[in-house]
Amino acid sequence: MSVSAVSAGPILAASRPATGRVPTNKWLVTISVSFGTLMGAIDASIVNVALVHIRGAVGATIEEITWISTGFVIATVLVMPLTAFLGRIFGQKRVYMASLALFLLGSMLCGTAHSLVALVAWRVVQGFGAGALQPTEQAILRQTFPPKEQGMAMALFAMAVMLGPALGPTIGGVIVDNASWEWIFYINLPVGLLGLFMVWKFVHEPDDIREANLKAAAETKKNIDWAGIALMTIGLSSLQYVLEEGDQDSWFDSRVITILVLVAVFGLAAFVIRELTAKSPVVNLRLFKDPVFASGTLIGAVMFAMLMANMFLLPIFMQELLGFTATQSGLNLMPRTLAMMVIIPIVGKLYNRVSPRLMIAFGVVTFAIGAFMMSHFTLETSPSGIFVSLVWQGIGFACLFVPLTTVALSKIPRDKLTDATGLNSLLRQVGGSIGLAVFATLLGRYATQARASLSAHVSPYNLAALQRLAAVQQGLIARGMDPASAQAAAPGALAGAVAQQAMVLSFEKVFLLAGILFLAILPLLFFLKDDRSEEKSESGHKPEMHLEM
Repeated sequence: MSVSAVSAGPILAASRPATGRVPTNKWLVTISVSFGTLMGAIDASIVNVALVHIRGAVGATIEEITWISTGFVIATVLVMPLTAFLGRIFGQKRVYMASLALFLLGSMLCGTAHSLVALVAWRVVQGFGAGALQPTEQAILRQTFPPKEQGMAMALFAMAVMLGPALGPTIGGVIVDNASWEWIFYINLPVGLLGLFMVWKFVHEPDDIREANLKAAAETKKNIDWAGIALMTIGLSSLQYVLEEGDQDSWFDSRVITILVLVAVFGLAAFVIRELTAKSPVVNLRLFKDPVFASGTLIGAVMFAMLMANMFLLPIFMQELLGFTATQSGLNLMPRTLAMMVIIPIVGKLYNRVSPRLMIAFGVVTFAIGAFMMSHFTLETSPSGIFVSLVWQGIGFACLFVPLTTVALSKIPRDKLTDATGLNSLLRQVGGSIGLAVFATLLGRYATQARASLSAHVSPYNLAALQRLAAVQQGLIARGMDPASAQAAAPGALAGAVAQQAMVLSFEKVFLLAGILFLAILPLLFFLKDDRSEEKSESGHKPEMHLEM
């Protein structure tokens, strides 16, 4: 036997699965696991455009109907950090398939709900299913693609995570305007069943991951961290409730919010202490000792706080101030989505050639440019004006998400990837919720301040105000109203115009603030440690790994 044949033996053995199964195409794996993540991300936002229709169908007040979103988000957040724990006990692939099946069951039941209680309950079921999909997909893609293609793997993951919130309002608006609200849930079924079949057929757990999980499962089952699970559930659910409902309940003017803030603070503090001292912690917080993971994850949370707030504000501006329908609002958001779809694969390819810090800095500046353009929106803003600002933001989103996610997980061992992706997803979700809560509160306060400032100039002693009032009165008469009625209605119409302009000023101020705060991320890049020497070494010596059973 030749020397070359002998030396080739170990290499062939290392690259061939122990089970003899032919490696599954990585693109089939990607498509298979992306269905669930995309649907979960879409469902987090698609309901918002249908709230008016759903509220009428189930007979709920405005305050009550928000629970169909709050329940979903709380359930999702609770499952995210438990993804690795569940994967160790039941297997990574089984957890993904069970989560997707639970999500589809919740979707079907949501469509059949005829009361608020039932709808909220089934949305919680949906949320429990959606929680594990995103972290598991992220881990699967990292395990499937070789080290030199990790940027592309995270680019594909970014497509699913970022396109969900972008497509949700569009899809929801089309469905609500052309069919009944139940179809925003039923539409998940055929897509989800296809995804479930593809995961069963094409996704297989790698031998090293399965063996590591089996070893960890034995220890986990002997020392299940029930105290950690309880403290996490109490702390996270309290925090998420505060973030979702705080603005509506006037924050600390509400006794419930005040109590839950205290519960969240002490509950999460006790949870951290418990996880750092437990023999077999349910959530591996020790991963934050890695400065690469800690810096990338925390900066990602800050970034998502800004991104989600921006995605939330613009549809409201278009529908409430520009008079767009749900469908028109969704379609006018498409430029951002299309820009992301074009740029994200490019960023994935450039990841190994360009410094992540440079790409992230470019993304921050690009997003800020879009935000500054939005801060000049008025009631006369045209769709073309919105188009340009959203293209800038789409480019920024793409340049931010891919390198941040890739760098954060670059030093995590393969068998700890699900632990890391669960924490990474959790902090992104919590960061997004904080951003929504803060900016929604600021929007209301800025509007109140602007209205008070404008109203001070609307007085009988202001000639411009009197001329405007007379013009409004003449306009009402021209529309067929008699002079007496027009005179009585004119002050109310003028007050409405003042309130509308106050909201425009409030949106402008919030958009500007988002751009300025986003620029504040730039100094944080100093803490983003990026050492690729190990990754490059691995890409030169390790065989490409696919998910095999």
